[in-house]
Amino acid sequence: MTWRGPAYRMVDGERIDGAWCHIWRRNQTGGEYYLDDLIVFADGRITCGERTDLAGLAKKLAAGRWAVTDPDAPPFPDPPSKWQSRSGEPLTPEGFLLDVADRIEALNQRPTARQRCWDAIRQYEQQPTEANRELLRAAYLAVPAHLRVYVLGDMDRQDRPLRILLTDIGEAVDGDGPVVTAEMHRGVLDYFARADKAVRDEQERRAVQHADDPVEAGRPALVSHETVYPQGWPDEPGLFVLRNDFPAAIEFAGDAYASVQHAYWALAAADAADRSGIRGAASGKDAQDLGGRVSRRSDWPDVRLAVMAGLLRAKFTQHPDLAEVLLSTGDARISYTGFADSPFWRDVPDDRGRNWMGRLLELTRSELLARQLLRT
Repeated sequence: MTWRGPAYRMVDGERIDGAWCHIWRRNQTGGEYYLDDLIVFADGRITCGERTDLAGLAKKLAAGRWAVTDPDAPPFPDPPSKWQSRSGEPLTPEGFLLDVADRIEALNQRPTARQRCWDAIRQYEQQPTEANRELLRAAYLAVPAHLRVYVLGDMDRQDRPLRILLTDIGEAVDGDGPVVTAEMHRGVLDYFARADKAVRDEQERRAVQHADDPVEAGRPALVSHETVYPQGWPDEPGLFVLRNDFPAAIEFAGDAYASVQHAYWALAAADAADRSGIRGAASGKDAQDLGGRVSRRSDWPDVRLAVMAGLLRAKFTQHPDLAEVLLSTGDARISYTGFADSPFWRDVPDDRGRNWMGRLLELTRSELLARQLLRT
């Protein structure tokens, strides 16, 4: 069972984040099981053909309506030695319920069972008392059983250091492993100390290599929507001035154009007569429609990004009022959406979307800010 995301739903304009995984379900008693998507949301809602919550999920699992593994698959054989086994515990309904509860905590950016286990490890490192060892035992057992092998993030030792530490001196780990000694307990503390040092060393290295990273989180992403104004643009178009078809006349390479859209498609045309016709189009949309029908320059795929960057630079340096609008977006990522432009230019929610318009707008914004700073 693997969790996937992102998923979300909207409630009164608020986005509720979620995550999903596969689960087996059947609609009626005695019916066949089939694979379906189970989605867990931050507010505790769970959906899989119907709505429920954590308590309802427990009831459906207990009644056999939903199953966490393929009911028709043969059971995994028990490992010959638990200590020597490299596999985690099998996924069970109880473990899955703990996993779902953990997923809700993570969606709400609250500590998960794994994080609470690490907190208990830190506490035991600072004060290796028997009481803290018992707290660590409880925190470890609160991690879903099928995920315990991953709790330390160690591919080689897995969770064995914890299993050694939580086994009393004189007892065999897992019943068939080595008999624990006081020296082995001290060895686990040394293991954690080495891990802590490795983390500190990595943090110091990152601090040097990422010394120019912003200290504070940037603004949320800004979405530039495509729009149409049949009666003409409003007096205060706001962020719509970022669009290429906004009627902001520019001069570029010795010619005048009614908008960036006019300039881009005119410069793409191979024939001078086509360029003239596109330049005189009644609107940016008309310029795009004309430009899309004519032959383009053979080198256009190689130069179009540089041309667009130059056109944006011209637009916002020749119109200081528009530059102020672009600068007002701060350091927000700009998502340029719509339908008229190709996925190369706009933001599309799959691997086709390159969002080059959004990226070039961010570059132009940085250049404008740099010019301001150099003048001061």
